Amino acid sequence: MPHRLDAPLALLVRDYLELRARGQAFVLATVITTAGSTYRKAGTQMLITAEAELRGLLSGGCLEVDLVEHARTVLAQGHARLVAYDMRGPDDVLFGLGSGCEGAMEILLQRVGSAEDWQPLARVAECFARGNAEVLALVIDGTAAGRGWWSDGDSVGAPAPDTVTELRRQAGAAHAAMVADLTLAGQSARVLALPLQPPPALLLLGAGPDAVPLARFALQLGFRVTVCDHRPALAQAGRFAGCAVHCCEPAQLATQLPLATFDAAVIMSHHLPSDRLYLEALARAPQPGYVGLLGPAARRERLLAELGDDAAGLAGRLRAPVGLDIGARTPEAIALAIIAEIHAWIAGRGGRPFSAMPDPPLP
Repeated sequence: MPHRLDAPLALLVRDYLELRARGQAFVLATVITTAGSTYRKAGTQMLITAEAELRGLLSGGCLEVDLVEHARTVLAQGHARLVAYDMRGPDDVLFGLGSGCEGAMEILLQRVGSAEDWQPLARVAECFARGNAEVLALVIDGTAAGRGWWSDGDSVGAPAPDTVTELRRQAGAAHAAMVADLTLAGQSARVLALPLQPPPALLLLGAGPDAVPLARFALQLGFRVTVCDHRPALAQAGRFAGCAVHCCEPAQLATQLPLATFDAAVIMSHHLPSDRLYLEALARAPQPGYVGLLGPAARRERLLAELGDDAAGLAGRLRAPVGLDIGARTPEAIALAIIAEIHAWIAGRGGRPFSAMPDPPLP
C-alpha cells in the first residue's frame, strides 16, 4: 500500500508556494497510470516552469526533456494535455534513448497560474497547512481536462456527480490513486481520484550538532519536523531552517507539545536526566508510534530501569539503539541510519537489502 512519503506533499507545497510567489504560471505534471517497471507510480506529481526548471522527477530523467517541450505548449495554449510513453519491448521507442525502463505511463500536464486561480495546488496547500487529508478528483481528458473536485469546492463549475463522489471515497479508503471511466455532461471521460495525506511529523528531542543533519534529511524526504531542546543556545530557529523549534524544559514536554500529533520521535539530547524525562513523557503518551533513543544498549537499560512501570508504555515502540546498522560514525552517517529506519517503519518495510530478498517470479 502507498505511504505518505511516496509522493511527499510537503515538497510539492514548498515548491508551489515558491513558484507562485514569482507570479508566473507553471505546469503541474501528474502520473495518471503506469504499467510494468516505472520510476514513479500513479499519483506522483512534479512542477515544470516556463524556464524548464524541474521540481521533482517522474522518471530517472529519460522523459523529462520531452515533458518540458509539451509543457511549453500547455503554458502557451492553456489547455491540459495527456501524454503517453511506452518503453516496453525490444524496440528503442522513446526517441532513441534506450532507457531500458520496461514500463509505460500516462502523464497529465495542466497549467497552474492566476488564470486558474492556482488550482488545484491552492487546495493542496490549504490541506497541508491544516494537516488534513483530502482526495482530489481530476478530469483526465475531454474539454474539462485538468479541472477537478475536492471536499468543499471545485474548479469544474458544476457539482460532482455521484460517481465521482464514490470514486473519491474508494480512493481515500484505499489510500491509493484510482482511475475510472465516467460520463460527465453526457460525454465519456476518465477521472483520477488522488488521495493527499498529511506529511509524517517527526519530533527531535535534542538540538545538538548531530540533530542538524537529521532534521535536514527529514525535510528533504518530506517530513514535517519539530525540534525541541531546553538549552536556549541550541534551540535556535536559524540552525533548523524549515523546522518548528521550541525551547522548553524536558519535564514540560507533554504540556508544551501535542505528542499525539507526531508519528515518530528521536531522543538525542546527550543529557541523561533530560533523556529520562523525554522518555517518560513519551511512555505515558499513546503516540508517537516510533520512539528512537540515541546511545548504546547499556544506556537504554539504565533509562528503562529508572522509568520503572512507565517503561511498559514503550513496548513495541522503542528503537534503541536507534537507526540501521550501516557502520555510521559521523553525524551525517548517523542521521542517515536513523532517517532510513524511520522511513522503513513508515513504509512498513524491514530495511533489508534488495539483494537479500527473493526475486519476484517472472511474468
